[in-house]
Amino acid sequence: MGRSCSERWRERALASLFLALIPCFARAHEGPPYPMLVDHVVGPYELSLWGDPDVGTGSFFVVFDQPVYRTDEDPSVALEVWPSSGRLEPVRYDALVQRDRTYAVRVEFDREESWSARLYVTGSRGSGDVTIEVAVTPPGYGRWDLLIYGTPFLLLGGLWVIVALKKRVDRGAPR
Repeated sequence: MGRSCSERWRERALASLFLALIPCFARAHEGPPYPMLVDHVVGPYELSLWGDPDVGTGSFFVVFDQPVYRTDEDPSVALEVWPSSGRLEPVRYDALVQRDRTYAVRVEFDREESWSARLYVTGSRGSGDVTIEVAVTPPGYGRWDLLIYGTPFLLLGGLWVIVALKKRVDRGAPR
C-alpha cells in the first residue's frame, strides 16, 4: 500500500531540513588565521601578518615576501600586545621560526576587547616596526556555540520523537 500524502510531506520536510543544515555542520570547525597585513613594508622588509586572535591563546604568523635569511636567526621577529584601553602594560612575545620559514607567535589574551599590537622585525638589513589594532574574539563562535553544537542533538531528539509517534500510531492501526 502506498504512503499517505502527510507521510510523504513529513519525509520531504525532514530531508529539506537536513540538507539546509549541512552547511552549519561543515562550518563547525574553527577556520585558519586571516590576513591582518598583506605585502606590508616594515623597515627594509616586505611581509604579511596572519592572525587568529582568540581569548586564551591567540596565534600570529609572519611570512616574508622575499627570502631574507643570511643566518638561521636572521631576521628576528617579536610581537608586543596590550589592551587598547591601557588597563595592562605591553607584553612582548618572540616569534619562533618554523620549518617552512614562517615565524609563529603565540600570545595570551585575557579578555575579549580591542588590543593594540606592535610587530618588530630586526635583521642584517635593518629594523622596523608597525602597530595595528586587533579585535580579540572568543574561541569558536561565541554566543552561537550552544546553537551550533546543540543542533545535532536536537535533530536526533526530534527524529526519536517522530519514530516513537509513528510506532504508537502503527500499534493502534488494525492489521
